[in-house]
Amino acid sequence: MAGPPRYSATSSHADYSIWERATVDSAEQDLFADTLRKVMSANSGPALDKALAELGWSEMLADIPDVAIPLVFRLLGESGSHSSILNDVLLLDHRGEPGSVVPLAFVGRRWVEWSRDSMDGQDSIDPELPLREVDRGIDLPIAQARLALGWWLVGSSRAMLDLARTHALDRTQFGRPIASFQAVRHRLAETLVAIEGAEATLRVARDDFGALLAKAAAGRAATVTSRHAQQVLGGIGFTAEHPFHRHARRVIMLDSMLGSSRELTREAGAHIRASQNAPRLIDL
Repeated sequence: MAGPPRYSATSSHADYSIWERATVDSAEQDLFADTLRKVMSANSGPALDKALAELGWSEMLADIPDVAIPLVFRLLGESGSHSSILNDVLLLDHRGEPGSVVPLAFVGRRWVEWSRDSMDGQDSIDPELPLREVDRGIDLPIAQARLALGWWLVGSSRAMLDLARTHALDRTQFGRPIASFQAVRHRLAETLVAIEGAEATLRVARDDFGALLAKAAAGRAATVTSRHAQQVLGGIGFTAEHPFHRHARRVIMLDSMLGSSRELTREAGAHIRASQNAPRLIDL
């Protein structure tokens, strides 16, 4: 099946309509999501950057960021692939040079850059991600980037939950699947509640403070998921052959960028205490 036509500034109206329909038509959005899954399953790093560019990622981000960011970054998490497109989200409001990299605040008052080139582990703080530590950063809007990281964390959390659930259904002890044991079911249920709560917070975030809370919720959900999934998986979750460890390490790195869940929770508490007001994310 051919992928959707590339959407660019010179695209015809017919080409544009597939992206336009994807914002309102769930069937079109599902079709495009399937295309993205196939692309992400076959590519990662610079190769995925190139593939996304050919699908019109830059134009989508500029014209329909509310659709592009949740969809693409959630699928990055679910697929386990990685891409440097977080730079593009930061450049969206910053109006920086297209294709450049932007320093990211990192845990421990450090700064990192997400390189657009493959570093092959050289000078990288992570064996898979091309993250290079730099001396300093710049002050720029980060709300959209926090939401992007939040969706990436949610996608990774769902991937870990799926691995744990599948293992619980397949693994048998005492003649029955371990998914039938109450302790296992409680861990899986608590994990799902944390993920759903984080996703709901991401969906209603509309300002800087909402993005802060959403990133914090997504980071906490990823931490809860990693801990519970590891317990459900047992010994196999510690092996390099099982994909769980890649997701677990990935969420640690993602949570460490632009404020960890702990840092952002403290920041939110300080803000609420200073203003003596707890703003609503949504009016019910």
